[in-house]
Amino acid sequence: MVGFLYNFTLIRDFIAVTWPPKSTFEPTRDIPDLTGKVFVITGANSGCGYYTAKAILGKNGKVYFACRDETKARKAMEELEEATKTTGKGLAHFLKVDLASLKSVKAGAEDFLKREARLDTLFNNAGVMWCPIELTTEDGYDLQFGCNVVGHFYLTQLLLPALLEAAKADKQSGRVINTSSMGHQLVKGPLDYEVLKDVPKRKKQSTESMYYASKFGNVLFAKELHRRYHNEGIISASLNPGNIVTNLQRYTDDITRYILQRFFCHPTPLGALTQLYMGTIAEASDVSGNYFVPWARQGTALPLAEDPHEAETLWNWLEDEIKSKTNA
Repeated sequence: MVGFLYNFTLIRDFIAVTWPPKSTFEPTRDIPDLTGKVFVITGANSGCGYYTAKAILGKNGKVYFACRDETKARKAMEELEEATKTTGKGLAHFLKVDLASLKSVKAGAEDFLKREARLDTLFNNAGVMWCPIELTTEDGYDLQFGCNVVGHFYLTQLLLPALLEAAKADKQSGRVINTSSMGHQLVKGPLDYEVLKDVPKRKKQSTESMYYASKFGNVLFAKELHRRYHNEGIISASLNPGNIVTNLQRYTDDITRYILQRFFCHPTPLGALTQLYMGTIAEASDVSGNYFVPWARQGTALPLAEDPHEAETLWNWLEDEIKSKTNA
């Protein structure tokens, strides 16, 4: 009976996020003027991050493109500044950040802190999905968990002073928005920390299971960040952007990618809706700690993701790992 209810819930949620009701949130109409606001978006050169940056630039915000590939990032910056020059006076800046390298993450955060005293919203948007299981980060973590969780955790830690500064000045600022997915609901139980590093046991896992673990980690991290820093003004939440056509599917085979994108995915710009709502709209500041679904609606995360012990355990593991790798 429990298994039946679990499968029924998954099917129900899959239908709800694959064919959600029409959004009542319209960025051009609803996002306020963002003059003076500072944003960091990981993976802003493509996909959901690209259209998140476009909307913010069009509302006069300053956007740091936290990306690995400078050439691609600058190309996207030029395109978006041109596309938004008649609607806004937003400024685009490049920030070299490779989430697969803790050294790069630290250098990028230090570069940002030299240039800015405050950070209104951090979009932990970039991600890796279903890559070959053999791939790892520079520091020896599974590539998906290392980029999607470890790298973003470290970046957030390093940028917390600027986020707290913004939160002190404006109760609607100091936001950290973590992009997860419905995949977090497909984990089979608590995180298995033994398989997150490059050990033989990890290579026996499926790449899909490692992706689901990383998306589960995104939700746990957002929950624990809320618990630890909400009283200091930090607004932390996670979201499922929807089934979206992006290069996130680049590691899938041609047939699978065609089926996914043809029958189950929405146009890329729609993937920015939910995180734009959470990162810019006034009323979204009142729902810190929650999980959102397409399009810009409060949803329900996997019950295990609501377990404070799970979230605290992940946070402590991440802190210990960062200390061991960086001598912090």
